[in-house]
Amino acid sequence: MTTSLDLLKQTGTVVVSDSGDFESIDVYKPQDATTNPSLILQAAGKAGYQRLINTAVEFGKAKSGSIDDKVEAATDRLLVEFGKEILKIIPGRVSTEVDARLSFDKEATKAKAKELIALYESVGIAKERILIKIASTWEGIQAARELERDDGIHCNLTLLFGFAQAVACAEAGVTLISPFVGRILDWYKKNKPGPSYQNEEDPGVQSVQKIFNYYKQFGYKTIVMGASFRNTGEIKALAGVDFLTISPSLLEELKNDTAPVPKKLDAQAAAKGQAFAKVTYVDNEPEFRWELLQDSMAFDKLHEGIKKFAEDGETLKKLLREKISA
Repeated sequence: MTTSLDLLKQTGTVVVSDSGDFESIDVYKPQDATTNPSLILQAAGKAGYQRLINTAVEFGKAKSGSIDDKVEAATDRLLVEFGKEILKIIPGRVSTEVDARLSFDKEATKAKAKELIALYESVGIAKERILIKIASTWEGIQAARELERDDGIHCNLTLLFGFAQAVACAEAGVTLISPFVGRILDWYKKNKPGPSYQNEEDPGVQSVQKIFNYYKQFGYKTIVMGASFRNTGEIKALAGVDFLTISPSLLEELKNDTAPVPKKLDAQAAAKGQAFAKVTYVDNEPEFRWELLQDSMAFDKLHEGIKKFAEDGETLKKLLREKISA
């Protein structure tokens, strides 16, 4: 029986698992996987992953320096341990996130990205199989630009909500962006209630459609990977987009569904479709910041997302600190 998940893959969309729970990933046969501090924190609470925590704690304890240095080392090692296990299951790449607290520091973001890549290489994983996740701030985009250009480190620009962010990322030559569909919907439901916001009327879906069409029209190579879904209707409305990263619960819904999934987005049609005016932001910080400020939804959700990821990152560090200090 052909499932809706199979049909989604047949539209040309690459399916990615959005989970730190690698024991559930293999069921859905995704090509890639994405993680973030919140997902790793959820998974770290499960008994089956204690061996990874133990490895990270021992790694941290062996480091010289202060307790903060040991905790930082253990945190990075835990992210890499999860990534390593996920890469045993999937054929493609795993995304590993830089500490959200570094989102407004270009040089610190670059340094952390290089540390994570070096850690992966120390356990036998080539940098080609890793995407470093960085928040789509001005500093994050500039860090990714330099990492891609100067170090061959591939980046996934996350917490992307606004068109200016997407344009700057493409101009910076980043490998992949993660526009957050569901969180855009959340903002509209809270701040502009009333419309049903179903499927193609969903503002998160419309945002990704616009980015995809703009990229294809101007020949940008950056992969568009829709993320943060609230329902399978959003996913089906983006069938044909480059990549979609989907939580296990929604992957399960698609796997248990047999409804048709017609292709909605097409690169060739987009390239010949409605003409866009070309805009540029990557070398104009004041203009980028102004455009982001004008988009209340993007501004709010970017900063809210950074704060939440940072909080979950701190909770993870607290857990490791207690084990290292025990």
